[in-house]
Amino acid sequence: MSDDDAAEFGRAVNMTAAELERWLETDESRSVGQKDGGGESTGHASGRRIVALLRAKKADLTEDDHAHMRKVTGYVQRHLAQRPSGDVTDTKWRYSLMNWGHDPLK
Repeated sequence: MSDDDAAEFGRAVNMTAAELERWLETDESRSVGQKDGGGESTGHASGRRIVALLRAKKADLTEDDHAHMRKVTGYVQRHLAQRPSGDVTDTKWRYSLMNWGHDPLK
């Protein structure tokens, strides 16, 4: 992963590992996203992985980790471009972004 990719990930994920971990425990977090066969949404599973990535040492990250970081950056950028009008505080749009580590109200 290039330094630019790492910087993009750092801008995309504006929640700390602790903030994201607490968020993932909420009913709101579990209420959004496409569910896989096990009942967990893709975004929720990604959030759990992002927590691990944020806590990992840079030297320990694998190519698969780097690929996921690029996926997160792309998702956040695409989703931000679809911002609905009005107050987004209690919207599925915001909740989905937060599952991917980005709180648009920060």
